[in-house]
Amino acid sequence: MYILNSKQLKEADNATIKSKGITSISLMEHASILCFQWLHQRLQGQNIPIHVFCGIGNNGGDGLVIARHLLQHGYHVKCYVVNFSDKRTDEFLTNYNRLKELGEWPQIINGESDFPRVDFEDIVIDAIFGNGLTRNPKGFTKKLIQYINSTKVFSLAIDFPSGLFSDKSVNDKSTVLKAGHVLTFQTPKLAFLLPENKDYLNTWEVIDIGLDQEFIASLQPNIHYILKDDILQLYKTRNKWDHKGDLGHSLLIGGSFGKIGAISLASKAALKIGSGLVSIYLPKCGYSIVQTAIPEAMVEVDSDQVLTYFNFKTKATVIGVGPGMGTAEKTVKGFENFLKENQLPLVVDADAINILADQKELINFLPKNSILTPHPKELERLIGVWENDFDKLNKTIEFSIKHQIIVVIKDAHTVIIDKENLYVNSTGNPALATAGSGDVLTGIITGLIAQKYEPLNAAILGVYLHGKTADIAIEETGYETFTASNILDYLADAILDLFKENHTEENNASETVNEEK
Repeated sequence: MYILNSKQLKEADNATIKSKGITSISLMEHASILCFQWLHQRLQGQNIPIHVFCGIGNNGGDGLVIARHLLQHGYHVKCYVVNFSDKRTDEFLTNYNRLKELGEWPQIINGESDFPRVDFEDIVIDAIFGNGLTRNPKGFTKKLIQYINSTKVFSLAIDFPSGLFSDKSVNDKSTVLKAGHVLTFQTPKLAFLLPENKDYLNTWEVIDIGLDQEFIASLQPNIHYILKDDILQLYKTRNKWDHKGDLGHSLLIGGSFGKIGAISLASKAALKIGSGLVSIYLPKCGYSIVQTAIPEAMVEVDSDQVLTYFNFKTKATVIGVGPGMGTAEKTVKGFENFLKENQLPLVVDADAINILADQKELINFLPKNSILTPHPKELERLIGVWENDFDKLNKTIEFSIKHQIIVVIKDAHTVIIDKENLYVNSTGNPALATAGSGDVLTGIITGLIAQKYEPLNAAILGVYLHGKTADIAIEETGYETFTASNILDYLADAILDLFKENHTEENNASETVNEEK
């Protein structure tokens, strides 16, 4: 699924109006009725006070339509026009008049003295500002947003929480309405998926309003929201005649005294995802551990307690390096020599990333399309401090273009960046905030590349399946008792889920989560 910015969405609106031979009023009516139906299905006529706050633009027009249909179905509705400007769109005026024709005259809010009483038990529908906002709300409008937030009332935002920007970061947190839920039109919005905006919306879902899909595709958007349908297009089924030699040989390099678990988890994951062969290269102190814990893997050893020589003999097809490796002086020197000689595809994680961050000239030795899997702090060491999440993404894009590598930013909504293209993952939850989770992801991606997945596709598929294991598992484990080993336990379920027909698609709702790998 594409993620469109505000300009692209406006172009898609106009293209749909033209291609379908409809008016902007009818498109607004259609979209708003879908929002009304969403609320009506849940309230079933309950006599709960509903406050509909409308701006004077098209988002306000949406709110007026919703208020009209709620009134026609007998709901206890109060509608307000937030009169922050003397400019009104035609769509707003049309629906304002339609509401008046029903005998309902919205209350005009011209200042703080006009604020209505809103109780905690009520419902607020936020239709003040929409997707195209570029400036902070000010004056009494800002105070109204602050007042609504102070009531802790459940608020349903239409398309966008008022005060939140679509394509840039908020610079005044007090001007954003905190939405309990958002019904957003046609596509997810990038702002919903960024950590810095976690306080402004709890959950959201996409309402398909029927915009012209061919036109949207013609825009060639560079931001994608990864859903099951996208993954099914990447997944490779096995051939009857496949043998282990056809399914690649993964080499996992890492471990140090006290950190053998990290490389063990990564190696198990490479096996579990289907790599035909898996070898482990680690210090001697870990030999007995992995030979006992992972009988399917082959093992080579380096010096006693830390990696030093990187003189493995394994003829691998892909290498995953970094889990538990440490940054001892001998390890850093050995890693440098390894990078200068290596020609195989690489998945780089953990301490291997930290070494690259400390000696940035080594990044130039990474093979094209190598995959780096940093968590936010490791990313900061690589690209420097960022001002906000949009700046973080832009700097990572520049880094990816400069070095011709793929960066997997591990977070609540993991983002895979391949040059100018961004792929935002839809799976995962706070259960993944556990030690070793990232090591497992490294092994999964490495094992997929071994099976001849292109690096980008391996990253997208690996991140999706990794998150899906937690989505499936929490019904049995809960969040707190889930461990990295559970990712391996539920990996088969995540793969099999690709071929099940879900009653509720992933794009219908997305919770704010806090995943750290």
